[in-house]
Amino acid sequence: MNDIDAWVWWLVAAAALGIPLVVTAMPEFGMFGVGAIAAAVTAGLGAGVVAQVLVFVIVSVALIAVVRPIAARHRAQQPHMASGVDALKGRQAVVLERVDGSGGRIKLAGEVWSARALDTGRAFEAGEEVDVVEIDGATAVVM
Repeated sequence: MNDIDAWVWWLVAAAALGIPLVVTAMPEFGMFGVGAIAAAVTAGLGAGVVAQVLVFVIVSVALIAVVRPIAARHRAQQPHMASGVDALKGRQAVVLERVDGSGGRIKLAGEVWSARALDTGRAFEAGEEVDVVEIDGATAVVM
């Protein structure tokens, strides 16, 4: 076993670190694996054991220090893609039949919706563009 080069051992270590990465889904193991690959490159270039270990530690710690905060920030963010009736809020619609505080019809996202005005004293005539404020059941509240 002494005739195997150090870079091969580093590649074996990188592959071995890939196993717990897949099993536990902890990205830190992947970062250690990248550090092992960097150490293998260092060994392949003829550097000594101390340099190899330093490269492994520096690359691994740097990746953890940089990637983990970014991943945590992305994990904490709420999804930006609204779906269902939430996706209709804020969209524009065209009035098909007069809309006032008691009702009317609009064309919203290619569909005909019943609608009522947010301000009960306001009325919108056919052909006007309105903004959807909220969806109340099957009725769009517009302004």
